[in-house]
Amino acid sequence: MALVGHRVSGSVDLRVVPVDRVLDRVERSLQTCLDRGTVVRKRRTVGARTARDTWVRIERRAVEKIGVQGWNGAECAARLTGVVQPVWRGCVVWQDPGDPAMWRADETELLPGAPVGNAVLGEDPKLPDAWWQALNGSLDALAAQDTVRIATPDTVTITQDLVTEAIRSSFPGDFDTTIERWVPAHADLNWANMTAPTFSLFDWEDWGKAPLGLDSASLWASSLAVPALADQVRQERRTDLGSRDGKLMTLFVCSKILGPHGHPEDPRLGPARKMAEQVIRELEDGVELAVGSELP
Repeated sequence: MALVGHRVSGSVDLRVVPVDRVLDRVERSLQTCLDRGTVVRKRRTVGARTARDTWVRIERRAVEKIGVQGWNGAECAARLTGVVQPVWRGCVVWQDPGDPAMWRADETELLPGAPVGNAVLGEDPKLPDAWWQALNGSLDALAAQDTVRIATPDTVTITQDLVTEAIRSSFPGDFDTTIERWVPAHADLNWANMTAPTFSLFDWEDWGKAPLGLDSASLWASSLAVPALADQVRQERRTDLGSRDGKLMTLFVCSKILGPHGHPEDPRLGPARKMAEQVIRELEDGVELAVGSELP
């Protein structure tokens, strides 16, 4: 399936369609060569190392998914302070005639290490204390800054209505779903978007303001197949997850596991259901963890 210069409708899985012409165009635009032996292909992104020892991430996104704020997340994230991330170098953006999607290629410095693992881990990566300190410092620094961007987890703009719909569609309970605090968040925090043993956080295309605790809850959810790791995430991010907004975000991420689009063989089903039941009880009872307290 040729993409450049041809009409394409519906979603496209970049893992299975030809992308050589896309890579050729990026090379011409950024005036560098891509090492084809380093190409990493995902459903909607392709990445590769360049001849000048940088990394290029290429994404195809439907026009209706771009929204009014654009999709220059990596570029906007370059101004963030106190957050460990690859240095952004530049980009190229284009749309081919007849294609209902746009392309974007962002060039950054190379990552300091390999990704920790897949989005959902199956074993404990046994990360050092310094790694957790860097994670906590980066997430806390991010939340303390300001932006007009609104986070788009899974390319969908997060709103109060979206949060309420997701929670109400999956869980019963007599509790208020109103978010009290919105802060800048990465919005796609999982083990595939962080490096180890040296910490770095990458893939910033969807960052923006989101309910407090979204990032912490997302990382916890991606750890649930490894109970000890999930417990450590909850301990490290206890201030976020113990807050009322953090509890709502816990239900929000659990709804993706337990809701109608969840997988019946997902190993996270049991732990997610147990935590959701506990969080609902706490929300109904008005329980909120004091800063510095231990999570149950």
